Amino acid sequence: MTHPPGTGGQEIDADPFAPAHVAVRELRAEAAEKAEDEVVRRSFWRELPVLVLVALVVAIVIKTFLFQAFYIPSSSMEDTLEVNDRVMVNKLAYRIGDLRRGDVVVFDDPRGSDDGDGGIIGSLLRNVAESIGLSTPRSEFIKRVVGLPGESVEVRDGVVYVDGEPIDEPYRRQDWSRRDDFGPTTVPDDSVFVMGDNRDSSQDSRSFGAIPVDSIVGRAFVTLWPPAHWSGL
Repeated sequence: MTHPPGTGGQEIDADPFAPAHVAVRELRAEAAEKAEDEVVRRSFWRELPVLVLVALVVAIVIKTFLFQAFYIPSSSMEDTLEVNDRVMVNKLAYRIGDLRRGDVVVFDDPRGSDDGDGGIIGSLLRNVAESIGLSTPRSEFIKRVVGLPGESVEVRDGVVYVDGEPIDEPYRRQDWSRRDDFGPTTVPDDSVFVMGDNRDSSQDSRSFGAIPVDSIVGRAFVTLWPPAHWSGL
């Protein structure tokens, strides 16, 4: 092979424009990469509303049929549950299992109050807020089951008797000062007698009577918030 003079016998690049070609290829590759990134970004922003909508629908479905976060609005369940605690309610609990004495249940307002929901849009917004735990659900009562269908419930001197026998209530707040006697009363079929753990500050079956089983939303089974209060119920 013949080498050009002055090359010291070494081969030289046959294409003097090779460096420029390399630079052009690199610029094209960089431009293609930027274009691809831009397509990905645009695709993400186009898909984001759909993803948000799907997430909200899933949250509403879960809240409606499976589980619901519930905000504690009053002191009626102290010291078990405190104001502003949040609990998780299992809505399937009594579709696949039985009610038991001692269960903490969430149920529809027995007074049948209706504060108005602002129509379809208001109802939708309330459902979304309830689904993610930012609003207090309409089902605003949470109490403990004391008497089961057909049982006789009576309160004497601060002690609850069921069918004439005192029941053990380790969950009850001990400084119960208003020990008004109540009953005896028989719990109707398909109903339960409920009381708050904080008997002095609880509006419960002593005032509005036994509640229908079909008004029960579900069983509260764990305290979610605040972290310091995490526990099973």
